[in-house]
Amino acid sequence: MPTAPFPSRIKDSSHARHGAPASGWPLPGALAVAVLALMAAGLAVGPVPLTGADIAGALGGDETAAGTIVREIRLPRILLAALVGAMLGAAGAALQGLLRNPLAEPGVIGTSGFAALGAVIPLYFGLVDRFALASPLGGLIGALVGIVLLLVLAGQGASVVTVVLAGAALSSLAGAGVALALNLAPNPFAALEIAFWLLGSLEDRSFVHVQLVAAPILIALAALQASGRGLSALSLGEDVAATLRVKVDRLRLAVVTAVALGVGAAVAVTGVIGFIGLIVPHILRPFVGHRPDALLLPSTLGGAVVLLAADLVVRLVPTATELKVGVVTALVGAPFFLFLLRRGRTGLI
Repeated sequence: MPTAPFPSRIKDSSHARHGAPASGWPLPGALAVAVLALMAAGLAVGPVPLTGADIAGALGGDETAAGTIVREIRLPRILLAALVGAMLGAAGAALQGLLRNPLAEPGVIGTSGFAALGAVIPLYFGLVDRFALASPLGGLIGALVGIVLLLVLAGQGASVVTVVLAGAALSSLAGAGVALALNLAPNPFAALEIAFWLLGSLEDRSFVHVQLVAAPILIALAALQASGRGLSALSLGEDVAATLRVKVDRLRLAVVTAVALGVGAAVAVTGVIGFIGLIVPHILRPFVGHRPDALLLPSTLGGAVVLLAADLVVRLVPTATELKVGVVTALVGAPFFLFLLRRGRTGLI
């Protein structure tokens, strides 16, 4: 990522176009408090309600039933929810800024589809029965394959349109592969397992899953945060960004690669969780003066808030089998997406 030598010019130009932003830290601070509160609630809520003393003792290493519940079941689940939600929120904000399209979301570059395909293949062949981590590892490999294919198809210095078209082609190809696996599943149980995984879930995840995705997601988040100044300049157009010494090709490559890496890792362990990358930036954008650079951190925290809250809903709703968190986010996100399309027809988007 290039470093822009004229940050004040970028900020002033962005303000001129988007209006004065909200003050810098109250929104991220409030969202960070919400993340911590939801994580605390996630430790306490469940079939076995726990008190603050139970949780404190469990985190302190108490060898009790409460300690086992917190450390082995609930803590990895909420950490994974925070990481994946943060990644999806940041990816949506970055892609909307890069593509200058408020309807862009992480699935637009196709890597999440390849991560899903990579995770489905071990399920199809029954490898999960012999090696429990076969599916998430397959998802990570699929994500990396998707990144390579995207970079090869788009080519160096590719335009935004080329990147989107390449992503659409990869999404279609991966979707066809997943559909083929479902169609040719060796037995109904394998097909059902694949279908359930595709719905997206945080159930039965452990610290091993957290360790698998923590590094890719944190690296991707750092890269996206570093791209904020370039995205702010790019919002004024590629020519203006070039005059501010932003290397647009390098910026595009950095953002696309970071999104592909982080979202691919997230999909590899949780399945497909949609709409967070679409709705979170839209909700928060008015509070930051519509500035792409100021939107990245709030969207990161906001994504974690939404997924942690959705996971709480999943655990609190009394059902015979636990709802899939991807279903909950889709039930909320799909109507919101239709609302955005309606706004687009009236010229407000």
